[in-house]
Amino acid sequence: MLQLSAGWAAFAAVAELASALPAFAQTPAETVETIAPDHVKKLAERLSAREFVAPKVDVPEPFNNLTFDQYRDIRFRPEQATWRGEKLDYELQYLALGYLYNMPVEIWIVEAGKARALKADGRMFSLGSLIGKGPEAAPYGFSGFRIHGPINRADSYDEYVVFQGASYLRAIGRGQTYGLSARGLAINTARTGGEEFPVFRAFWIEKPHAGATEIVVNALLDSPSTTGAYRFSIQPGAATIMDVDVTLYPRKPLAHVGLGPLTSMFLTGPANRRIQGDYRPAIHDSEGLAVLNGMGERIWRPLTNPKKLQASAFIDKDPKGFGLSQRDRSFSNFEDLEAHYERRPTLWVEPKGGWGDGYVELIEIPADEEIHDNVVVYWKPAKELEAGKPFTYAYRMHWTDAVPVAWSGARVLKTRIGNTRKPDTKLFVIDFDGPAVKDIRELPLAVISASSGTITNVVTQRHPDVAGLRVTFELNTGGNELIELRLALKANDQMISETWIYRWTKP
Repeated sequence: MLQLSAGWAAFAAVAELASALPAFAQTPAETVETIAPDHVKKLAERLSAREFVAPKVDVPEPFNNLTFDQYRDIRFRPEQATWRGEKLDYELQYLALGYLYNMPVEIWIVEAGKARALKADGRMFSLGSLIGKGPEAAPYGFSGFRIHGPINRADSYDEYVVFQGASYLRAIGRGQTYGLSARGLAINTARTGGEEFPVFRAFWIEKPHAGATEIVVNALLDSPSTTGAYRFSIQPGAATIMDVDVTLYPRKPLAHVGLGPLTSMFLTGPANRRIQGDYRPAIHDSEGLAVLNGMGERIWRPLTNPKKLQASAFIDKDPKGFGLSQRDRSFSNFEDLEAHYERRPTLWVEPKGGWGDGYVELIEIPADEEIHDNVVVYWKPAKELEAGKPFTYAYRMHWTDAVPVAWSGARVLKTRIGNTRKPDTKLFVIDFDGPAVKDIRELPLAVISASSGTITNVVTQRHPDVAGLRVTFELNTGGNELIELRLALKANDQMISETWIYRWTKP
């Protein structure tokens, strides 16, 4: 394996910026620079004054057209992991350029105020038989990185965070498997003209000290409409927690921007069976949107896989939290020995400070296969972000088993929908559990409303198997194409449950 020359490593787009941003260029591994705490912010601000140029690199055959299997045949050498053998609880492994991941990124390691640029070469990566011998200018570059540590066992370093592709990242807590993703920013999602996907074009990873409980990753975001400086403080554990601090420098007015965006997959489940014929009872990384709005109301919106793209807006001011949740932790409800959907994380976004007026927007996209993420959710500010003015915000992400907010009320455990013998009539079955209904003496009132159609045969009964309650009702759709439903439990003139919200659409 031949090492990459410094000349090849100077990516075209980055080199064009080098004169204006001397600290922002792909450089050999021996390059070391002194950086200040606001280094990434200054880069983002200066970069915002220039036109966007996508980072790219020209590579020879076959590296410019790798198949999935060929890309997997480029392997990182584990013995080359950063900080291996240094008795830290953190190691870094790197991901090669290729296949769908054709956007090169810079990676710098920061220690004691000095930043060292890494170089992708034959010391880090090996090529398998599906690719063969590499050319002299071996087509290496970074597309991202992974963080490993003793998250599950003290004597084993397992992967629990990955940054790769555009501004995507994924994480897990102890005992979980990867599922949904987060993103740095969403721009024009499901809007006319097409979505814009910002990219993290460079990372500065700070070396943790011995015994540190967190690792810090700084990232430079870039897109045609904005730049941004990101700081991720990552704390692994039973729940992996990320504190995120962001400063955006818009090049253009951002009229439809999504903060704290999450992306997931919902194919089928007991409330939505548009996809038929699969042996598995449910297939999803997330089953519902949870919201704790500024008024303290808790909302649960089961996800769907609609025939047509759908957008739902939950108007609010200063939200306390929102996220995509995987509540079902029973293997028997998925029956998938490979995917283990019951181990997928819930991801909760907790805003810091007031985010003002806006709405949580949920986008649901039709999908026929589980390989496609088809659910997006984010916070959309009411006011556009002005060009030329910095915009700062912060939030905490919890990659965990359940929404990490204490709740003495009842939560929606499961939503099921079936047919009845009556024409145009659906049966809804909603189970609740939680402290408010576990030992309740008198059955609460089920308060139900529908935007159209007719609700009949409302029944509330005890459900001993879940130490909770079951509410059933029938909906005569009346020939409508779309109906918005709302349900909550009321006892002693007080709402004691989450508010269940559902959008029924005609099959």
